[in-house]
Amino acid sequence: MPVLFIGHGSPMNGIEDNEFSLKWASIAKDIPVPAAVLVVSAHWFTRGTHITAMDFPQTIHDFGGFPQPLFEVVYPAPGSTALAEETSGLIHSTAIGLDHDWGLDHGAWTVVRRMYPEANIPVLQLSIDYTKDARYHYELAAEIALLRRKGVLIIGSGNMVHNLRMMSWEMINGGGYDWALQISDKFKNLILNGDHQPLQAYESLGKEALLAIPTPEHYLPLMYTLGLKSGNEEVSLFNDKAVGGSLTMTSVRIG
Repeated sequence: MPVLFIGHGSPMNGIEDNEFSLKWASIAKDIPVPAAVLVVSAHWFTRGTHITAMDFPQTIHDFGGFPQPLFEVVYPAPGSTALAEETSGLIHSTAIGLDHDWGLDHGAWTVVRRMYPEANIPVLQLSIDYTKDARYHYELAAEIALLRRKGVLIIGSGNMVHNLRMMSWEMINGGGYDWALQISDKFKNLILNGDHQPLQAYESLGKEALLAIPTPEHYLPLMYTLGLKSGNEEVSLFNDKAVGGSLTMTSVRIG
């Protein structure tokens, strides 16, 4: 099964037909139908690592200030306790908590409902341990590689460049500050060249990287996607666009 990093951007992408959401739907048609979907979302940032283990995860509306129709969305995909337990058993570097309270946050459901609108595929989330660095998450991802061979689609959902405090409404439909475009190009070149080491030490990539990643939660899902790459697998980019000056929707497909 391929593995994806998806720049999820605005929650409105979950209900609007636009270039980003339509591409998510297109990608789903271009890959095998997964046995399940496991999402590492920027919006489940925890102490320690946890995985959703309920039969029917709730749809979490973890945002404010958006139109009412967005708050009315329910994505009723099932979960899978069995897959949660299997995933937990694959990871030996840390204990994995089986969570029965979280659900699917907007980093997960806004993307997955556009890919699989019938909600008939189990969807789980794996949390991001905020006490650990990028290299830790990259290495943790390798421990769950077996899931790919079992037909599980693993998605990292965040944004490589994500600085909401510097966002420009004048560029909301497209465009990026010079620093955002420069670091985006650097990220993309490293990804396409398979040079993951600098990406794990992004703090050393200059002031542009620190502007792009003022806090790490939207960047760390990329580490899971890259950490799942095997050998000489093909790597490609999609939705490669800067919006709002300080945000990129750039997404990655491996395999």
